Amino acid sequence: MQVFSYTAKTFAGERKEGVKQAGSLNDVISWLREQGFVPISVNEIANETKKHSSVSFRKKVKSAELSAVYWQLTTMLESGVPVATALGTIAEDIENPTLRHIMKEVLAKVNKGEPFSAGISEYPKVFNKLSIAMILAGETSGNLPGSLKRLAEYFDGRDKFSKKIKVALAYPIFVMIFIVMLIVFMMSFIIPRFKMIFQQLGGELPAFTKMFMDGYDAICHNLVYIAGSVIVIIVSLMLTYRKSKKGHIFFSKQFLVMPLFGKLIKYAFVAIFCKTMSALLAAGVSMLEVFKILSTMSNNDIIKDAVIRTKERIVEGSSISTSMTAANFFPNMVNKMIQVGEESGSLPIMLERTADYYERKVDATLTAMLSLLEPIMIVTVGGVVLLVVLALYMPIFTMGKG
Repeated sequence: MQVFSYTAKTFAGERKEGVKQAGSLNDVISWLREQGFVPISVNEIANETKKHSSVSFRKKVKSAELSAVYWQLTTMLESGVPVATALGTIAEDIENPTLRHIMKEVLAKVNKGEPFSAGISEYPKVFNKLSIAMILAGETSGNLPGSLKRLAEYFDGRDKFSKKIKVALAYPIFVMIFIVMLIVFMMSFIIPRFKMIFQQLGGELPAFTKMFMDGYDAICHNLVYIAGSVIVIIVSLMLTYRKSKKGHIFFSKQFLVMPLFGKLIKYAFVAIFCKTMSALLAAGVSMLEVFKILSTMSNNDIIKDAVIRTKERIVEGSSISTSMTAANFFPNMVNKMIQVGEESGSLPIMLERTADYYERKVDATLTAMLSLLEPIMIVTVGGVVLLVVLALYMPIFTMGKG
């Protein structure tokens, strides 16, 4: 979208100036005529404005920041403050320049008479389909504070859930980086010095040390080719995953069957799926729109296909639980809980409880994974150090005996 400044006049001769965001100059002219104005001049706003705008959008908006905005809006709207006044007050206090700029833009649209949902819909990278659908549902039902409260709780929960996973995975990632740095340090500083000492001493090296040194020399002499091969393989896999449909499906399957990690991915998605569905249904969003939003929540083709097939069966007239069972992806417990929720008329509540259960499953899986990875990594670090120590000190022990 481009931004244009325009000058126009009414048939009575009244002059009007303003700014309009549109796809082209002709779109602005058509819009002015539809409003009953006669266009005098329409010009695209200078590139400097665009550059300034792009600079302000560099900082990413986090879930915690969105949650804070939704909580503030909820509190103010529940107190009877108009939406425009609440947005204006909140926009001044936002620290993130990207979010502050967007909220001011949304405020300008609300002041012109556009609904809040229409304003945020122009920023899909910040306000996802979930936010837009729930706010629209709140505006339609006359319960915007309730929808905003559910959104605040949802983003709060998602932020805590995401942090929990990141904290749990931080230790194994740190250990892996440490192992790589240890190997690089030894190959760059320790092994070359011992190699010089062995050359100065002369004599026959033990078989194990000789084999170790031959391996080290082979790696050093072919480092460029090894690094090049690794880069080519990684780039090829990434291109296959991103560009090839079959490749994307293949990797999607592999991610789900990986030991422990596969379960973690599945449980995490089910938890988010149930929590999102619960929030949308409680806000009054239609079932088909709910599944349309849910189908965009994962890049994994297997998961996405399961959600789409569920939606198609619902369109054909099947119940939600029957449709999800037929998709052959969702755990049996999820299907049973949704069936109970449908029959009792308390589907959002049952979904919320199911989400809590699978969040605990994610915790248990993370704990099990770390309990396995920790000793494996300790043994790996010890093994690397032991291998190097034996290879480098065996000649010294042999010389000592001689």
